Amino acid sequence: MDASDSKAIEESARIIRRGGLIAFPTETVYGLGADTENPLAVAGIFEVKARPRIDPLIVHVSDRDMAERYGVFHGRSYSLMEKFWPGPLTLVVRKKQPVPSIVTAGLETVAIRIPAHPAALNLIRASRCGIAAPSANPFGYVSPTEARHVVEQLSGKVHGILDGGPCAIGLESTILTLTGDTPCILRPGGISIEELESVLGHVDIQSGVSRIPQAPGQLDRHYATLTPLDIAGEGLEEIKPNEKVGLLCLNSPVSTESFQAVEILSSSGSLREAAANLFSALRRLDRMNLDRIIARPVPQEGLGVAIMDRLRRCSVRGISGN
Repeated sequence: MDASDSKAIEESARIIRRGGLIAFPTETVYGLGADTENPLAVAGIFEVKARPRIDPLIVHVSDRDMAERYGVFHGRSYSLMEKFWPGPLTLVVRKKQPVPSIVTAGLETVAIRIPAHPAALNLIRASRCGIAAPSANPFGYVSPTEARHVVEQLSGKVHGILDGGPCAIGLESTILTLTGDTPCILRPGGISIEELESVLGHVDIQSGVSRIPQAPGQLDRHYATLTPLDIAGEGLEEIKPNEKVGLLCLNSPVSTESFQAVEILSSSGSLREAAANLFSALRRLDRMNLDRIIARPVPQEGLGVAIMDRLRRCSVRGISGN
């Protein structure tokens, strides 16, 4: 369905209100959405994705009033809303009664954001409820940044897919908790720590792996390709004879002759462009029947922090989680 078509939006909203599932575009990635206040509908998200119930969801809202319907906000929250909403920032706050336990994985906090995509906002308004949504892909795989990615993996499993074109940012939202004494980033994403500190002063970043997630994107293996991925510089970049290896890099490499395929994220070295291209590039490499993918690190500044977070989670061997 064309996300710019008002009739498609209205039909999708009717599906949401009836307890169905709709895949929809945001500026970050495509989401798989259900009525936040309908526990059975939300359970359908977990079933379709085969997602563990310990992994909470983000509630997408259309305005501040709807945000306050689901969460408890205070002074710092409003400063962040003013600066970054609509946009790729998710705030973790104390939840209110309308939010079912299944949305928050039993936690007393809820993750909320206003997406900066007209189709997402129109769908939320037409649905007249917050839309709980993780990424619209099977648990354990790279997030979708185009409608065709959703079609390839979830067609026939959801009640509708809104096509809003490629996602502008291409990385999930930054998740920031405001429940402690110091604001803390639980997941780096589309808003950098530098941008947050311009409003809040010092901001912590959670380190290590969370076995009981406080927010989406905290499991050790996440956003992962089926093809094993190694990060260059960690002693795993040597290519064996007859090994088919793909290269993922920020800009043009000096030599590519050892690689079966090369994906350049930004010929100009732009981290914003690299972020937008990351998941699509990983999907292309993953379809090439390679033995392995080698990813070269990007500078850990601005959006580079979020890019490296995704690559590290993709590179972890073992049971996947998304």
